[in-house]
Amino acid sequence: MHDILRLSAEELLTLFKTLEAPGFEEMHGEFAALLLRQPSAPAALSGYLTCYNPLYPGHWLAKAFRPVNDARGRGYNTSKHFGRVVQRFPMLTLIAASRYDGRPAFQLVYRAFHSYCGFVHMVDEVRRLEDGQYLGIGTAGFSDAQRRVPRPFLLMGPVAPYRGDIGEERAGFEVESEVPAWSARAVGGRPQGV
Repeated sequence: MHDILRLSAEELLTLFKTLEAPGFEEMHGEFAALLLRQPSAPAALSGYLTCYNPLYPGHWLAKAFRPVNDARGRGYNTSKHFGRVVQRFPMLTLIAASRYDGRPAFQLVYRAFHSYCGFVHMVDEVRRLEDGQYLGIGTAGFSDAQRRVPRPFLLMGPVAPYRGDIGEERAGFEVESEVPAWSARAVGGRPQGV
């Protein structure tokens, strides 16, 4: 793990493109989370304020997932906020084509639910680094340029069981509007879960 902590955001993205997507059965439970090196000082500052702000949302601890069926799942983020462990920022999960290379990635789509992460159109892509370690590349923003900034993170685990679903689903949400590379290049010529 020490090597991955030293890699630049550009090197992490290059590594991400060599990795394979994990399966739904593998991504079940809570995975300890760590923000990795970011591509710029502004990205590092916004990442720090988003993940480790003691006021809100608190100190980021984990991401958690559970399969709903063979093609979709749900999840949330866990933080420590004023001494309490809380779940926030629910997400829909699916396997779809990566924005970076068109190959399958485990994707976390926050816009499916009402939350701050949904408001900023956050989408994370995750691939297996090695057993029990996963490299993620997050994106967020209101413009295509903002959503092209890669925000690397590391997941390790699972370290705990899934605590339970949270969040209110966004009425009329269509995942096609948020998945970055939704096209015929997606898994099997069609995005999974359709």
